[in-house]
Amino acid sequence: NNMSYVFEGTAAVEAVSDKVEYTEDAIFSKYTYTTTTVKKEGDKLKAAPKSMQVEFKTDRKVPKTGVLFVGWGGNNGATVTAGVLANKQNLTWRTKEGEQKANYYGSLTQASTVRLGVDGNGNDIFVPFSSIIPMVHPNDLVIGGWDISKTNLGDAMRRSKVLDVQIQDQLYDKMKDLVPMPSVYNPDFIAANQADRADNVITGSLKEQLDQLMADIKGFKEKNSLDKVIVLWTANTERFSEIQEGVNDTADNLMAAIDEDEDEVAPSTLFAVASILTGSAYINGSPQNTFVPGVIELAQKHNVYIAGDDFKSGQTKMKSVLVDFFVSAGIKPVSIVSYNHLGNNDGKNLSAPKQFRSKEISKSNVVDDMVASNGILFEPGEHPDHCVVIKYVPYVGDSKRAMDEYTNEIFLGGKNTVVMHNTCEDSLLASPLILDLVILTELFQRVNFKMDGATEYDGFHPVLSLLSFLLKAPLVPPGTPVVNALFTQREAIVNFMRACVGLPPENHMLLEHRVRCRGTLS
Repeated sequence: NNMSYVFEGTAAVEAVSDKVEYTEDAIFSKYTYTTTTVKKEGDKLKAAPKSMQVEFKTDRKVPKTGVLFVGWGGNNGATVTAGVLANKQNLTWRTKEGEQKANYYGSLTQASTVRLGVDGNGNDIFVPFSSIIPMVHPNDLVIGGWDISKTNLGDAMRRSKVLDVQIQDQLYDKMKDLVPMPSVYNPDFIAANQADRADNVITGSLKEQLDQLMADIKGFKEKNSLDKVIVLWTANTERFSEIQEGVNDTADNLMAAIDEDEDEVAPSTLFAVASILTGSAYINGSPQNTFVPGVIELAQKHNVYIAGDDFKSGQTKMKSVLVDFFVSAGIKPVSIVSYNHLGNNDGKNLSAPKQFRSKEISKSNVVDDMVASNGILFEPGEHPDHCVVIKYVPYVGDSKRAMDEYTNEIFLGGKNTVVMHNTCEDSLLASPLILDLVILTELFQRVNFKMDGATEYDGFHPVLSLLSFLLKAPLVPPGTPVVNALFTQREAIVNFMRACVGLPPENHMLLEHRVRCRGTLS
């Protein structure tokens, strides 16, 4: 009989090794990080294994965590909030397909598994993703936020037309008592068609607005007795900000620009600054360039995590899988044409050219690293033709249609065409990712390292690139590579968690199953 895949959903996971120590407060592990360095000498590439000793410390206590959504009353904010409430109450409801019950399907942390290892019978043992290291549970998050519309969350949920009516009816009385705080509104940065929603805005100068946002974050934290707050932008896509010398190119210039009421400081950038100055991690879920150089420098100065850009939930996620497959299989993509139409408020805002351009950039760059990795298929500077189209069709609402055509060159001048139709329930796909971003950001705040003999622990670079699995256009520390290949991104997170408990990375060789003389693992 073939070996089996065994799921262990309830057993606690504990690593047993001389490389790991569990205390009441923390997990300490000693880990050998290995990589390969390459040096060119004449006509030879000399590859050499290199290793570095790393000590990990992961705090075991899961803090009381709050999340503040910018754009809380939008489709994503209302759907995330309703989803958490539905799961906390174990709601069930009927549809024409039968009885449904609340779940977290679509969440990396809550609904996926990882291979832990093999048991004595050679069976692969899989465990919940969240079982290796203590993580905050989404049911325990305290949720709040801002919105330029003062519509309460109950009516926002109804307005979004995302959830089945029976869920809405069960949650409405609770949701109607949740009202967003006033938000920052600058009509120069979002589409003019959003003006009719803007009845809940902070007034005053940029500095006064910044002070109010900081007061909101601090007040939310104190009111709810939270240990930490994470701020996440799920509001409208803004136009790109112009990078201007003396305005947003350094942290000091950015702060001065806010004091001087400069026009080129975007609302999303103002929220990022407020988050950083209050020590709250900030995640950008839209494609605009919120993280101008001044914001990145400010995050580094205050050692506060930032992450972005743009949730990766539908068409782009599929593209990162397919192009990775094509290129790694030696198939040459020469044309990628992507068409979308959607009818929610996101689509309405994106119908304006400047906001569409922000989205076009984030959706187009996803193939770059995979193309650059294969110099056999592609000459230096050569790229596939890549076109992205987004149209606003009100009737389809949140049920976005995505259609893609991939044209590839294959063996001996042949052509291969792959066409895909993807119906993306936009907010139902994005909401679990939003929770994952919050949960993983909080986890990474509890992990520190000693690298290669260092005497003191330190954390990640403030640009939290390990979250790239969840983001279309991953922000990375300056001078470091961008990785878009989806499974590479996921394995980076899984192997990082394994390192935190002293376990080796998954190399997928399965050598013990592939040879006649198996030997003994010790």
